[in-house]
Amino acid sequence: MHTTYLRDLFNLHRSKIIFGILALFMTVQEVKSQGIGYRRRHLEYYDDKPIHYGILFAVPFTRFNIKHSNEFVAKDSAFVIQSPTNAAFRMGFVVNAYLTEHFDIRTTPSVSLYDRNVKFSYPNGTEKTERRESTWIEVPILLKYKSLRRVNSRMYMIAGMTLGIETNVKRSRGGGTGRLDTKSNDLSIDYGVGYEQFFEYFKFSPELRFSHGIANVFQPTKNSLGRGISRMSTHTVTLYLNFE
Repeated sequence: MHTTYLRDLFNLHRSKIIFGILALFMTVQEVKSQGIGYRRRHLEYYDDKPIHYGILFAVPFTRFNIKHSNEFVAKDSAFVIQSPTNAAFRMGFVVNAYLTEHFDIRTTPSVSLYDRNVKFSYPNGTEKTERRESTWIEVPILLKYKSLRRVNSRMYMIAGMTLGIETNVKRSRGGGTGRLDTKSNDLSIDYGVGYEQFFEYFKFSPELRFSHGIANVFQPTKNSLGRGISRMSTHTVTLYLNFE
C-alpha cells in the first residue's frame, strides 16, 4: 500500500510538471504572436474620401497585330510581315473616385512615347523596317474592383476602355513617299490586376495591365509597301507604378 501511494504521488507530480510546461509554452507563444502580429494601420480613413489623386510611371511593351490582305501571297514581294515587341515609356496622373466598398471609377490620363515597328522580310535575304516613333495622349475610363483591406494591403482588378490620340503627326508621313502610314487615333480594351500597399503618407500600387486595340490603325496608301496588310491593331502589356 505504501509503495502504491508513492507511485501515485510521483505520477501526479509529473502530470503537474508537464501541464505547467505546456501552459508556460502556450503563454509565451501567445505573447510572441501578439507582438509580431500587430501592425500599424496606415491611412486608416483613406476610403472615406470620395476622390484621390496621384501620379504614375509605366513601362509599356507594345507592338502591332498585323492581319494580311488577300494580295499578300499573290502580289506582295515580302514573304514575312511582322511587328516585334518594343519597350516604351509612359507617365501621367491618377484620378480615383469612390463608388462602393468594392468598386471605384478610375482614370489615368497619360503621355506615352512609343516606338512601334513593322518589319518586312524578302526572299533574297534583305529586310526593311518601318519605324513609328510617336507621342500619344491616352485617357482610359476604368472600373476598379477591390478586395477587402487586410491591415495595409489589398488586391484589385480593373477593366475598361482607352482612347488614344497621337500628337505632332508629320503631314508627309506615308502616302506617296514609299513609307507605311498609320492613323492618329486608337481605341483599346483594357484589363489588369494590381496590388495596393499603404504606407504612412502614401499608397503604392504596382499594376499589370493588358490593352488590346479594337480599331484598325492601318492607313491605306498609294504605295506598294502596305499592299500585303489589311489591318493593324495595337497590343500593349504595361507595368504601372502608381503613387496616390
